Amino acid sequence: MLLGIDTGGTYTDAVIFDEASGTVVAKAKAPTTHHDLAIGICGAIDAVLAAASLPPERIELVSLSTTLATNALVEGKGRPVCAVIIGFDGDVLERAGLGDALGNDPAIILPGGHDPHGNPLASLDTERLGAEVAAVSGRVEAFAVTAQFSVRNPQHELEAASVIRSVTGKPVTLSHHLSARLNGPKRAVTAVLNARLISIIDGLVRTTDKALAERGVHAPLMVVRGDGSLVSAAFVRERPIETILSGPAASLVGAAHLTGCSDAVISDIGGTTTDIAVLRD
Repeated sequence: MLLGIDTGGTYTDAVIFDEASGTVVAKAKAPTTHHDLAIGICGAIDAVLAAASLPPERIELVSLSTTLATNALVEGKGRPVCAVIIGFDGDVLERAGLGDALGNDPAIILPGGHDPHGNPLASLDTERLGAEVAAVSGRVEAFAVTAQFSVRNPQHELEAASVIRSVTGKPVTLSHHLSARLNGPKRAVTAVLNARLISIIDGLVRTTDKALAERGVHAPLMVVRGDGSLVSAAFVRERPIETILSGPAASLVGAAHLTGCSDAVISDIGGTTTDIAVLRD
């Protein structure tokens, strides 16, 4: 027996699926309570377990999908962050939409980074970084670090992360962890968006974990990625940007399974966005 939970902008849905027979045993719905996600999640889990008349220990896997990350970015409700940019000129904020992604949030631009062969261009001034990070720490919830050619040599991103964590204790996203592409400003945008989502998705995973444990469900908790695959809850707590399009991906996979169609156009109309996907072969 599998338990699926989908936390959307308006409703939180839960289903119990019998893997052996390929059928939905029970389904339930509760309003998503943004001020306290636990209320909606617990309501949906309690209702679906009751509808299935199923003891919690029968659940062998829990799958969580969500549109919270997508909605937060669409609505501009991500958490405040600071971008730490190493080895780029000051005009980097005008490239790849980085300035738009940051909005009014602070950016720290420092010398350093590496050349295309991974050789350092300049040393990283960790003392200056520590002072500038301390000055903005009270205004942000997380940091996003991008260094020139960090995909060839991540040394300066790793050094910066160590300084930021020791000074602030706050979450740090490193661009080379999210993308292997050379385009530094684009990697910086990805890192900024990821950093904005960390506390949102971390709160969702922690809340779901606690709700399951309190109800005697001790199955592994997996999360649906934007490509429809499943990853561990620990993975998305570090890389919440992987959950972008998680909800629509789950709709696509679910619709394909329930209809048996190999070619279809599937529309997921939610409270915040409408997503359309084409299924081919």
